Amino acid sequence: MRCVGTVVRGIRTPIIKENDDLASIVVNSLMKAKENEKFEFKDKDIVAITEAVVGISEGNYVTVDDIAEDIKNKFPNKKIGLVYPILSRNRFSMILKGIARAMNKITMLLSFPSDEVGNGILDEEILENSDFSLSSVITEEQYKKYFGNYLHPFTGINMVDFYKELVESENCKIEFVFSNNAKTILEYTKDILVCDIHTRFKTKKILEDAGAKTIYGLSEVMNNPINGSGYNKEYGLLGSNKATEERLKLFPKSGDKLVKEIQDKLKKLTGKTIEVMVYGDGAFKDPIGHIWELADPVVSPSYTSGLIGTPNELKLKYISDNKFKDLEGENLKEAIKNEIKNKDNNLKGNILSQGTTPRRFTDLIGSLCDLTSGSGDKGTPVVFIQGYFDNLSDE
Repeated sequence: MRCVGTVVRGIRTPIIKENDDLASIVVNSLMKAKENEKFEFKDKDIVAITEAVVGISEGNYVTVDDIAEDIKNKFPNKKIGLVYPILSRNRFSMILKGIARAMNKITMLLSFPSDEVGNGILDEEILENSDFSLSSVITEEQYKKYFGNYLHPFTGINMVDFYKELVESENCKIEFVFSNNAKTILEYTKDILVCDIHTRFKTKKILEDAGAKTIYGLSEVMNNPINGSGYNKEYGLLGSNKATEERLKLFPKSGDKLVKEIQDKLKKLTGKTIEVMVYGDGAFKDPIGHIWELADPVVSPSYTSGLIGTPNELKLKYISDNKFKDLEGENLKEAIKNEIKNKDNNLKGNILSQGTTPRRFTDLIGSLCDLTSGSGDKGTPVVFIQGYFDNLSDE
């Protein structure tokens, strides 16, 4: 009888650099791990590669000057309204630097009490005890007076001050306004760059319908190369990360080709059909800082076909406490195993699956991988998962 279910291994690889043959590195690292750890490959195993090393290996970089040129071409009046950027030194500061380099004036509309992914911008207790509400419009002067001492608990930084200093260092003026109504920006300018991530389509439509003159989203900036630069046709600057003080790494653009190449190489070496995916941020929320981890546009931009779909699982504790409440020990276990073997192909809406939260496989697995590899110095940009699709009835 099997005593272990899902097994997750972080796979160490060489340090990935631009123009490296990533597919070969991933496969070779897996084969070395197999010899060292004495595991065997099986059908439906999963190999996941962090998007960071995919973007690095394909050389998908842009510079601040590239961004500035693209922005200048799209907003020739040199005045721009930025709607709902996230508060992030890693994710948005270099983008803002490029925008400031191209513009004379920026009006930045920020949501409150936090940005889209949960980064706080003001003290919620002060807000609750003030004359302001979530439907208020707060000016920059009012923010400074009532909330200007706020420091993010994780970074110790006030991002309004940080963004202001960054923009002014590029000889560009900036004013801030705080409102949870996107249409507030139209009182300042009708030339708009929509900067939110997961609500970007809704925000853009609201502003288009309300009379925006020139409007783009971050996915439409650097979605074509500038002077031979990197680009991402689908996501543009969404999912980008700071590489240096003048360079950003974009979300990978060749992931679909990569996952298929790795799957084919592993099939030749092992005889097994192994699923492969590229993953970025996991889709989970920190309970202390209240930050939703997903600052990428999607958890997984590329994956093989065996990872399409959602789980179809029974809630074992519900079955044990209800249908088989009079059984114990081996009799209970065998009854539940038979229940699993004979379950319906689609349990959606069935009380027996209540509480299983059938999210997409790629979102679930990507979150597992992100927690395994981390974002720091573990040195395991590849994650190998076995037994993920197994259940209690599998021997």
